[in-house]
Amino acid sequence: MRDALSLTFLALADPTRRALLGRLSKGESNVTDLAEPFRKAMTLPAITKHLKVLENAGLIQKTKSAQWRTCTISAAPLKEASNWMEQYRQHWEESFDRLGEYLKEIQTEKNRKEKPDASKAK
Repeated sequence: MRDALSLTFLALADPTRRALLGRLSKGESNVTDLAEPFRKAMTLPAITKHLKVLENAGLIQKTKSAQWRTCTISAAPLKEASNWMEQYRQHWEESFDRLGEYLKEIQTEKNRKEKPDASKAK
């Protein structure tokens, strides 16, 4: 069994699933309406499989009302993924800041060596 974070990233790895989430970020929708933009490229059963992956990852919730299946986005798994990535973003920003400082030091040293000393010119 995979952990929740792995399921989230697995679900987000596919561009169709990300597009479905993008549509759901604007509000709930039924499966037929969600599938409409993709109908030329894939079948309704294929879309249903994508939705199942999103549902298994906890990224969406499906409810049934009469013959309609309505989907809504669930933010909690996205928040968990965002929190996990945040620690690495902070690490890389700190690393880039240190690299920037080092490059400034090198440039300052280079400029100092290349600049003729005014006191020696007299």
